[in-house]
Amino acid sequence: MRHFDTVLVANRGEIAVRVIRTLRRLGIRSVAVFSDADRGARHVAEADTAVHIGPSPATESYLDVKRILDAARGTGAQAIHPGYGFLAENAGFAEACAQAGIEFIGPPASAIDSMGDKIRAKQTVSAAGVPVVPGRSEPDMTDSDLHAAAIEIGFPVLLKPSAGGGGKGMRLIHDESTLDDQIASARREARSAFGDDTLFVERFVARPRHIEVQVLADAHGNVVHLGERECSLQRRHQKIIEEAPSPLLDAETRARIGGAAVDAARSVGYVGAGTVEFIVSADRPDEFFFMEMNTRLQVEHPVTELVTSVGGQRGVDLVEQQVRVAAGEPLPWAQEDLSIEGHAVEARVYAEDPARNFLPTGGDVLAVHEPSGPGVRVDSGVRAGGRVGSDYDPMLAKVIAWAPSRADALRRLDAALADTAVLGLHTNVAFLRALLRHEDVLAGRLDTGLVERDLTELIAESNTTPEDAYVAAALERLLAGEPTDPVVDPWDTTDGWRLGEPAWSTWRFAGTPDEVAIRLRGRSRDAAVSIETASGQAASVETVHRASVEAHGDELTVTYRGRTRRYRYAHVDGTTWLAADGRAWALAEHRMLADRGGSGGRSDGVVTSPMPGTVLVADVSPGQEVQSGQRLFVVEAMKMEHTVTAPIDGVVAEVHARKGQSVGLDQPLAVLAAQEEA
Repeated sequence: MRHFDTVLVANRGEIAVRVIRTLRRLGIRSVAVFSDADRGARHVAEADTAVHIGPSPATESYLDVKRILDAARGTGAQAIHPGYGFLAENAGFAEACAQAGIEFIGPPASAIDSMGDKIRAKQTVSAAGVPVVPGRSEPDMTDSDLHAAAIEIGFPVLLKPSAGGGGKGMRLIHDESTLDDQIASARREARSAFGDDTLFVERFVARPRHIEVQVLADAHGNVVHLGERECSLQRRHQKIIEEAPSPLLDAETRARIGGAAVDAARSVGYVGAGTVEFIVSADRPDEFFFMEMNTRLQVEHPVTELVTSVGGQRGVDLVEQQVRVAAGEPLPWAQEDLSIEGHAVEARVYAEDPARNFLPTGGDVLAVHEPSGPGVRVDSGVRAGGRVGSDYDPMLAKVIAWAPSRADALRRLDAALADTAVLGLHTNVAFLRALLRHEDVLAGRLDTGLVERDLTELIAESNTTPEDAYVAAALERLLAGEPTDPVVDPWDTTDGWRLGEPAWSTWRFAGTPDEVAIRLRGRSRDAAVSIETASGQAASVETVHRASVEAHGDELTVTYRGRTRRYRYAHVDGTTWLAADGRAWALAEHRMLADRGGSGGRSDGVVTSPMPGTVLVADVSPGQEVQSGQRLFVVEAMKMEHTVTAPIDGVVAEVHARKGQSVGLDQPLAVLAAQEEA
């Protein structure tokens, strides 16, 4: 057995912080690596040592094997923990670590290679007796082969990349009309995300549920499973909320699916922590099919850690077990020693804006408030003063809750999310709360299509800014303008003081979907409030209400119309950020509303970028005739592609972006002239 006194964490964000936490508890010195974009990141601050490994693009930093191995050698690290993503499932990296005499905290390169190719993985586990989804997965299938296979299998079909995961490059296709375009798009996205555009096609299971099993194996031939996780709540094939155990499975099916996962791991000589993913029909919960094996730690591993009980003691640290297995230690328990206690649910907090079709967001992190309390855990990579850019995955943190029952765990997680605030950029927290309160989620009636079916309902709150948020922003501005000195010149205050009756002060804010003017008269402890209509008409005195505001640290307490509400708040560059009950608002003063349409174009013919990112495709040239809805650009950010279409029929008058160019949010890409104008 080996002993590690220094381990390098070849990752970033919340998973790097989470691994560093366990290394610290084990008394192992941690080494972080960082790119230019991550100089001020939380994982850099929390590690014992940090090494700069290159520019912001992952290919020149977190995916650069030589730089990472040089950092390990330079700091005396005996082992490397890859986290997930980046090089975690790269067989070449695992082999390079072995050749450098550095332990890779993960499975052997041969197991990564076998399971990393989904086509070969299906063939391997099928030979071991594990059921697989019907489909065609021959290596090197051409576009024509894929087209023919989809017709042969019958629609709907699922097009999937052989390499990688996380829903990147995956397409659900319902008919032949879009098949060729989807194949081309899937190949492009897979090539960009994984450097491999190999695809395969399989039958789409109706009302599918995504259930995965955590396995753990040592180098001495011992393999166990730690129960299953339900991961059916997804959007665009990306998991959103996960839980353990699954509310679908009975004890007999749970034992069978766990046994199948162990068989799959044994079939490739697996060592370390891994996850075997299955698809289960909601209509036939006793029937399951192997999808893939993730040869690494999963994002959702905390729910398994919280519910796994060993000898009556609840709680297992999977990172610790990874380290011990890599050091050559045998597993400390057999399958019969493990049991499941209670229920755990995890929600992923992303830097994305539900009101803008979940497009990635970014910006300076002005303030962060994370929940705490019994049964609540937060794995986070974000901190105040940091910056979230468009270079990496938009996940910021995970909020996890455990309770003795599923219903209590859901309630506890909802309360924790209500106490979560990230100011300075938009997140999906309000959407997560709406999803947790969905009647089918509460009842355990889950499937991978639930979110998309009810998306309009789930994002309804995200599309509106409530009246009290506008009032709170105006009151905060009123409070900020009040002098704190005991002797005050009334002419220097913002309370509208006059020799007669005080005058009204007006603040205009751009919210969602309207611009609203808030008129105040008085002081912060007792102000009259009147709201101007969106059309700009003068406010009516009949609508005046009383309000007050107090500030303590980053907390704002507002009383308005007889209701007291507390907000987390920050103000920068003319924008007041407010957060309460899991919702957040950015209220910009004296600014016209930015267009929030999904097409990336305005009615005046200006085509803008819907998010900060890089232009992958530019199908435009000056003088070109285009039709409304025609693709003009494809913009990519945080591993997500977004197609920008023409807002009108017309002629391209100006082009401001080219392929490969970096663009900002709402940056003009092109200008179209209507046909009659042209």
